[in-house]
Amino acid sequence: MTKLTVPSGAPDAEGRVVAVSPESAGWTYVGFEVFTLEAGGRLTRDTGDREACLVLVSGQADVRTKEAEFAGIGERMSVFEGTAPYAVYVPSGDRFEATALTRLELAVCTAPGKGSFPARLIAPGDVGVEQRGYGEMERRIHNILPEQKEADSLLVVEVFTPNGHWSSYPPHKHDQDDLPRESFLEETYYHRIDPDRGFAIQRVYTDDRSLDETIIVKDGDVVLVPKGYHPVSAPPGYDVYYLNVMAGPTRTWKFHNDPDHEWLMNPDRNRK
Repeated sequence: MTKLTVPSGAPDAEGRVVAVSPESAGWTYVGFEVFTLEAGGRLTRDTGDREACLVLVSGQADVRTKEAEFAGIGERMSVFEGTAPYAVYVPSGDRFEATALTRLELAVCTAPGKGSFPARLIAPGDVGVEQRGYGEMERRIHNILPEQKEADSLLVVEVFTPNGHWSSYPPHKHDQDDLPRESFLEETYYHRIDPDRGFAIQRVYTDDRSLDETIIVKDGDVVLVPKGYHPVSAPPGYDVYYLNVMAGPTRTWKFHNDPDHEWLMNPDRNRK
């Protein structure tokens, strides 16, 4: 099986620090890259047969596509400011150019596209914000490209897990094409840790334990979730951010909770 952790590294000639392709991951749908560009740096790509969601994790940029231009976008200088990001949706058959106005951390999320929708800006006011969970399971969600918004394949969301809390919890999975009960979605987790010398813990496991890995996640690491449950723990003292990209044969998120832990969905914690 493909290794589930892709660590970030030194920027290459284009500024890329991490890359996941369907070929490198051994799957079909999700692609994910992160670039760090200094002010004046530029990234240009043809989307080909894939749609893209460009997430400005931090920093400011000008973004141009064949038909649209979005100048001076981006507000947060650190992902841990907690505000919602700017993003740009780019369809398949298009081209984008991102020019950094400040130091820029840019995530390029891709999946198969059909060219169904035009390029558009996703401003912070377009991002749905919610608190999910309770107690030590509470976390903040930024729905950047949820299934209610136009795209062919991509689902993109970011999550802020306070130190000492758990997220993607109770453990859930989405690895069966069994609608309406469950959808099949590949998923990547791009982690950032504050302070960056810290770590997170993520477990990826299946019911039959044919896959059962517990991963020490460092700042900048990407975790691949080809199947199975995938909870995350933020140790005391270290806040954890992650950017999720999901895609599969049907663009809907229908998940199945681990039956052993589903009782946690009940706020009165009635153990059964």
